[in-house]
Amino acid sequence: MSDLPIYEVLPALLDTLNIHNNAVLQAPPGAGKTTAVPLALLESPWLAERKIIMLEPRRLAARSAAARMAELLGEPVGRTVGYQIRAERKSSRDTRILVVTEGILTRLLQSDPELADTALVIFDEFHERNLQGDLALALCLQSQEVLREDLKLLVMSATLDAEAVAGLLDNAPVITSEGRAYPVEVEYLPHPEVPNAPRQLPSLMSRKIRELIEQHDGSLLAFLPGVGEIRQVESDLRESLGKRPDILIAPLYGDLKKEQQDAAIAPCPQGRRKIVLATNVAETSLTIEGIRLVVDSGLMRESRFDPNTGMNRLVTTQISQASATQRTGRAGRLSAGHCLRLWSESTQRGMAKKNSPEILLSDLAPVMLELAKWGVSDARELRWLDLPPPGPTAQAQELLIELGALDRELRITGHGEKMLSLGTHPRLAHMMLKSVELGLEEPATLLAALLSERDIFRGEQRWDRDIHKRMEVLNGTSRNSSADFAAIQRIRQQAASWRAQLAGNAHRATQAPDPYDTTGVLLGFAYPDRIAKSRRDRERRFLLSNGRGAHFSHDDELALQGYIVIADLDGQGRDARIQLAARISSEALYEYFAELVETDEFVRWDNSTGRAIASIQTRLGKLVMEEKPAQDISPALLSRALLDAIRQIGLRALSWSNEAECILERVRFLHSQREHFGDLVDTLALPDWSDTALLETMDEWLLPHLSGFSKLDHLKQLDLKNILQSQLEWSTQQRIDELAPSHVAVPSGSRIAIQYRETPPVLAVRLQEMFGLAQTPAILHGRYPLMIHLLSPAHRPVQVTRDLASFWRNTYQEVKKELRIKYQKHFWPDDPTTAQATNKTKKRMDH
Repeated sequence: MSDLPIYEVLPALLDTLNIHNNAVLQAPPGAGKTTAVPLALLESPWLAERKIIMLEPRRLAARSAAARMAELLGEPVGRTVGYQIRAERKSSRDTRILVVTEGILTRLLQSDPELADTALVIFDEFHERNLQGDLALALCLQSQEVLREDLKLLVMSATLDAEAVAGLLDNAPVITSEGRAYPVEVEYLPHPEVPNAPRQLPSLMSRKIRELIEQHDGSLLAFLPGVGEIRQVESDLRESLGKRPDILIAPLYGDLKKEQQDAAIAPCPQGRRKIVLATNVAETSLTIEGIRLVVDSGLMRESRFDPNTGMNRLVTTQISQASATQRTGRAGRLSAGHCLRLWSESTQRGMAKKNSPEILLSDLAPVMLELAKWGVSDARELRWLDLPPPGPTAQAQELLIELGALDRELRITGHGEKMLSLGTHPRLAHMMLKSVELGLEEPATLLAALLSERDIFRGEQRWDRDIHKRMEVLNGTSRNSSADFAAIQRIRQQAASWRAQLAGNAHRATQAPDPYDTTGVLLGFAYPDRIAKSRRDRERRFLLSNGRGAHFSHDDELALQGYIVIADLDGQGRDARIQLAARISSEALYEYFAELVETDEFVRWDNSTGRAIASIQTRLGKLVMEEKPAQDISPALLSRALLDAIRQIGLRALSWSNEAECILERVRFLHSQREHFGDLVDTLALPDWSDTALLETMDEWLLPHLSGFSKLDHLKQLDLKNILQSQLEWSTQQRIDELAPSHVAVPSGSRIAIQYRETPPVLAVRLQEMFGLAQTPAILHGRYPLMIHLLSPAHRPVQVTRDLASFWRNTYQEVKKELRIKYQKHFWPDDPTTAQATNKTKKRMDH
């Protein structure tokens, strides 16, 4: 153990933490940081009998790290070194090092923001940038700043931007271990052999594993994206290599039993070799003895926010170059090794340099609920390596308000507190808590676990979109030979755990729904925005309560229902495909979603008849559940009907005077010049007066002026110039006149209107009226020349220019010849730059 590379930098790390509260340790995989660092810090004087909490991103890694440290101390797990992961804990009063997963650290912080019994928090494998890891670090930093100045934080990673992390930790010192690795020969697939579809991967992986085992010595580690691929490859290898006594085949992923995980990690018996089939759980945080060969699929499953389900979902994606390097390094821990990458060299060059942080990809509803519990409504109050994006943040907070987890001031409610305690997505937690009122805890917990798991139906059965049929398999009322039995067992176990957590809540305040509606009602609690009504057309289309459209891609019994609730959509357009749903009756909607149902008078403009039509509508979001004609239409609704007419027809429905168009076009012009004349324009409080913005904001600028109007003809009475100007402050109007005046005084004494509809704006003026003017008239404090349309006495264009001086020098004499012939009564001087400008004929000039 003492020959591990990490031991070379441990003295520097110990000295650093004696002086500083924060530090960053950068060490490659295999350097020994995960097990050596916490043990080396146990005797530090600043620890003062308090704990070290070490955060591991995966349950398997947490359990393995604790077991290895306990083994080095010659103790059982749970004494000096313990661990706590979801639904499993091994620790005691004597525990000084507690290894936890990310959600557990967040729970510990929420229950005791000071972490009073803890001296140091270690963030291991921080380069993986998991969402909960970023959150926990942000909470620790605020605790350190506000409550615990003596709390120490150590961030450890194999590959990360050490300077950025150090900056986040108040310019913390960075200690770097160079590590030790043997050379690894990297081999790529020829381009024709690269699989074109995911289904081709298992058979290719099996074949390449068999070839490498025959060509090289040592054990082999294969990286596959997920459990399904691991099982296929394992089945194939057991069939082809199972009779060889010298080879052990060991799968390795998070859902395996502890004994199977330990078997995959343990050293091989003498004279035997091991083939380990792993997900990216084996990429950095685990050490598997004896590995000299690596076969890398180049794929992984990562959590991303899926707008189709409204929650995070595991998706298969290409790994980054950094991950590929990590995986390759697994073959060079003990001796020279060999790595086969199942992609081409050209693909390698196009791969992302590093993994994207989850915080930029994931649904932020769980994080925003945690922040509300922490007492923070604005994520910017905390320090983050990557700030949660504002759009997804606002979307998450709006969902939490809709679910009753936050109030309108973004404070956590009692209901939100209970949701957090269930440790799952807020949608599912809300559904389970609501189920208690109906005595439906069992189906609700099964449904929540089902939605958190991969589909239990396999083969052709997956085309059946009815989630209720899956529920019948889970609760034992139906059998399906193609269902995934292992997944069913996991779902039932998770459901039982949640039912135990729900046991203390009050029961049956409301009568339970009809059994055929049960799944739909429960889904509606989780997805109130996905309640959908049939459009009753041949395309099997539905309208969702959030305004989106969806359809069944093929005939399905659910397509015949009047109402459904959709749990899974495929596609992000306005008409996505329905993947999973359940029926719900209108009676159940009225009974169990009464708070979402509104009855109100509604009016619209019928352009074909040219009149307003009013009705009494009962709506659930965007769904019209009932509608009947209204007897009378109030003046306020008539005004809104006219707005509807304008939206249908466009702004041309209004009567635009020249003066109104002028102020509108001048503001639009100034808006368009922000990029080039920001020093002048940015100081103006200019509204957005594009057609789109004006139509969207008519409630603000136009509606107050429609009182008493009931017909389109009445719109002619509007003074649009004054209406628009009333939206501008007096000082802004003055500055607009200064920068973009409506008229220009020309040498003849005339005031000529500038046409801002064109770009550049146009000054159309008779040529004679510009005599004596050397420079082109300009706006924006003389920095933007106008486009001059020089006209004949008959107001026909004779020249277009933005350089008047050049026109006088180079073109005027030719133009003058033609004008003298056509307009003999007018004055055409030889030198226009010194002549008197005029708008009269020669005869009238003489007078």
